Parts: sequence; C-alpha cells; structure tokens
Amino acid sequence: MGTTYDVIVVGARCAGSPTAILLARKGYRVLLVDRAGFPSDTLSTLVIQPQGVAALRRWGLLEEVIATGCPWIERYSFDFGPVTIAGTSRPVGGGSAGCAPRRYLLDKILVDAAARAGAEVRERFNVDGLEVEDGTVTGIRGHSEDGTPVVERARVVVGADGRNSHVARWVDAPRYHEKPRLAYAYYAFYSDLPTDGFEVIIRPERGWGVIPTNDGLTLMVMGWPHAQAQEFKADVEAGFAKTVELAPDFAARFRAATRVEPFLGGAVENFFRTPAGPGWALVGDAGYNKDPITAQGISDAFRDAELCSTAIDEWLEGKRAYDVAMADYQTSRDEHVFPMYEFTTQLATLQPPPPEMQQLLGAIHGNQEAMDDFVSMQVGTLSPAEFLAPANIGRLMSAAGI
Repeated sequence: MGTTYDVIVVGARCAGSPTAILLARKGYRVLLVDRAGFPSDTLSTLVIQPQGVAALRRWGLLEEVIATGCPWIERYSFDFGPVTIAGTSRPVGGGSAGCAPRRYLLDKILVDAAARAGAEVRERFNVDGLEVEDGTVTGIRGHSEDGTPVVERARVVVGADGRNSHVARWVDAPRYHEKPRLAYAYYAFYSDLPTDGFEVIIRPERGWGVIPTNDGLTLMVMGWPHAQAQEFKADVEAGFAKTVELAPDFAARFRAATRVEPFLGGAVENFFRTPAGPGWALVGDAGYNKDPITAQGISDAFRDAELCSTAIDEWLEGKRAYDVAMADYQTSRDEHVFPMYEFTTQLATLQPPPPEMQQLLGAIHGNQEAMDDFVSMQVGTLSPAEFLAPANIGRLMSAAGI
C-alpha cells in the first residue's frame, strides 16, 4: 500500500503545529492529528522567551499572537533575598521581549496556521498505535471521535505528543541524561496581582514566579522540593499564603489579589530522548524535557520544529540521507540545550545558591550590563556556558573590585 502523506504529525500544540506549518509551506503532504479539540487549555508556564518570539516573527504569526492582548514581557527580575537581579534580555531576531499568551489562544492560532499552510488537521483524533514494516514506522492506526478506525500511512511520523509521548513509547526511544523529579509546582491565575514583567522570587526550598497574561490576569507558579510534594498538596492555598510571607513586599500584593481559576499542579522528570529512528522523529517535550522553572518549554518546542522540519525537508528533497539529517538534528538540539538543561536542573533543586554563585550575584548587582547578561542567561538568549565561563566570571569579579 502506498503512502498518502509525506509526514504525519501526532500532537498539534507548540511543537507539532509549527512542524506541520513549516513542512506544509514547503509543499509536503502533511497530516496533523490531536486527541484534543481547539481552542483548549493545557498546563503551561505560558512564557514565550525572546527566541520563541523571534520564531513567531519569522513565521509571520507574531502579530496574531500579540493581537490576543497578551502584554509584552520586557523586564525580568530575580529576587534572591539579599539581592535582586533585574534587567532586559539581549535582543534576538528583532527584539528582546517575551510574552505569555494563554494556551487556548496560542495553540488555536498555531493549529489554524497549519491548516492555512495546507496541512490536513484532524482534531479529536486518537492515535492507537503505529504501523511498522521491517522495523520502519510507516504510519499510524487510530480512530476518529465517532470511533471509526483509521489507518494512515506516511514516509515519516513525528511525535509531538508531550513528555508522556505515546510515539516515543511505541518506538522505545532511548532516554539519556536522566534526572528525577526535582520540584513540585502549582499554577494559578489571579486578578489584581500587578507585576512588572516576569518576576521570580527564590528562597531556600521555595520559589515562585508571576507572569502577566491575557485579560489583565497574572499566572503565579510556585514550586516546593519534590520531597515535600505531599505536604504541599495537603493544603495548596495555605502553602501559597505561607510561602509568600518569605517576601513581605510581594506578600502585601498577593493578599490584595483574587484567585480566579483552580490550582493545577504537577512535576516532571528531566531527560533527553533520542529524537529519531527509522520512519519516526520526536519534537518538543516528547524528545527533551526539563523542569519548567526556567520557562523554556515553548521556545524549545519552536526551535525543535525548525530543526526537525529542516532535517526532514533535506531528506525528502534527496539532499541528505535520513540517518545523517536526523543525527545532525539531534546533535544541534543537544549542543544548544544541554547547558540550559544543567542550569535548570540545578535551579530546580530549590537549594540556596552555592557560595560562589552568591558572590557572583553580589558582584553583578548594580552593574546593569552584567545584570542584563544574567537575565539573558535565564531566558535563553545567552548560554549559561558562556555566562558562567571562568573567564567571564573573572571579568565580572574584577569589575566589582573582588
């Protein structure tokens, strides 16, 4: 039986829809499926960091996202108690600001853009398994909302179905660089909780962030060490109220706010997966996942979509062998994200900064250029490997007279 599609993408949110958009714009026959209908919500920090904003600009979708009314995030601050580091990100791709649209708005924009690009979109479609011939994935088995069984074939199936990816499980994608769940976080939306950009407050064994989003609301995400998850779950409201008292100025703001949606919580494992094999590929959280404390997930998904779609295009065009193109996709992804992965998983332990980091924070406090670089590292426009390089640390210490 021949193939109906060049590419089938399983999962239509922040990794899957952009992959479908980019490949459909190249003229390929793309099928995009998701078990959800759109618009619909999903648990998320919402943040699109500046490099993700740059991707939306490249794809011609940024104006549509900003038109939802989500505010720009131009200022980032990190309150460590003794010092607060605040500033702006380095510019990338035409801007230095981020934004944080509600996911029911963002994901609908992306799905609709995939359809406009020429992809066939099937919502409320469940994928039950993969078609495999001689060790190579050749398609999917699934059923539509009315239960009708369907088999579709393609030259490659892309799993964009999240950290608990069925596609990854069905192909037994190897995991590496694994780390356990480090923090347990709860998310809630508040009215009357003003915030000057994206604020992060870090205290021993506690951390929280506040992020402006649509309709004048603020998303608040609070994390406790995973070992204390049961205590946190026992009374989330009390946990929030008690924790914010560690920052009295913020606590005063918080007490004047009103929670407008239920608490939602969770914790994630940290891992890389091999992102490709015979007839299959993975993008976004399906291929690489880490704690949300640095809010990199959406921007990572956008980057993966560009890297993976480029590799698939080169293969389908006959420019490169599939194995070679996909090996380069994995190498490029891993080299880019590994320093942030290590930085994020250290931050997610919610342990006090080690003495050398405390000294560095003290040295850069008040030095706006250095604080902007620290912010850039946190948001992903400057690699932690570059900022934390011994030569750079020495330069910053010297500038502070240390």
